[in-house]
Amino acid sequence: MDNLEKSNIELESLSDRHRAILDILQLQGSVSVSDLSERLSVSEVTIRKDLSSLEKQNKLYRTHGRAIPISPYIGDRHINEKEKQMVREKRAIGKMAAKLVNEHDSILVASGTTILYTAKELVEKKNITVISASVSASSMLSQNKQIDVVQLGGMVRESSVSVVGSFAEDMLKYFNCSLLFMGADGVDLEFGVTTTNMMEANLNRMMMNTSQQTVLLVDSTKFGKKGFSKICDIGDIDRIITDDGIPQMYLESLQDRGIEVTVVSANG
Repeated sequence: MDNLEKSNIELESLSDRHRAILDILQLQGSVSVSDLSERLSVSEVTIRKDLSSLEKQNKLYRTHGRAIPISPYIGDRHINEKEKQMVREKRAIGKMAAKLVNEHDSILVASGTTILYTAKELVEKKNITVISASVSASSMLSQNKQIDVVQLGGMVRESSVSVVGSFAEDMLKYFNCSLLFMGADGVDLEFGVTTTNMMEANLNRMMMNTSQQTVLLVDSTKFGKKGFSKICDIGDIDRIITDDGIPQMYLESLQDRGIEVTVVSANG
């Protein structure tokens, strides 16, 4: 066998292995170096070289001895941009969330575009009190005279059109609510629930302490992502409402941890 033929065989083997790695990632959403080494019958050193090569091609992202399809880290985006994404999914999540609210309930709503879609469903409710961090949600809900709206005070974030800071946090000391509807920028099984702003994360934690139950409203694109600031651990969430695009491994893991997960269909 000449050197050229040997080189071609090695390149073909390498290409097949790279395809296999990407196929496994597509199926599982995450895989460890040791697992890939065992499944593909090559050393962990070889797998690390493969992952490094694929990462340089922007085909995957390496983190803590594992590979995932894309980088989990996300930056802050304006609410006008986010509101146009996953519209049907957010609308379905909002409809399901609104079903949890009964007459005479006092609830908290945090910030985010899924919260806005929830507010659109809540606007027809009667005799409820809503304490809101979202200026846009407050404006929408206040159109109904049968809804008492309490707008938290503080500094308004331009990107989310919601309040943050000590004034909003101090107001929460005087309330007790049945449930909190909270959004998030990322949900990671190990790191927890995150947002891109540390002041917003702190306010959300205080809102959780003010409510008897925390309901996380997130579309399926948020799973496996991480924002800059941690709000809480996964185990601190009582219930999650999401769409049917949620990766199966996330759904099973959340249910195994005793978290109630409601999956809605965007086409429903």
